[in-house]
Amino acid sequence: MAGRDTGTQHKFTGIQKYFNSYTIRGRRNYVKATYASIAMIILYFKLRPKKQTPAVTGK
Repeated sequence: MAGRDTGTQHKFTGIQKYFNSYTIRGRRNYVKATYASIAMIILYFKLRPKKQTPAVTGK
């Protein structure tokens, strides 16, 4: 019959249970992790302290 073969279900454990390419849930978790990583990089560069330039002093 057409469709999924129920006899070959994957039994993932550990981190593979949440991040895998076989299930919609696993793919969605990859996307969420990617978006969160990109957001963290952007926030890091926006919020890091700027370098202070010394004030110009007379000679």
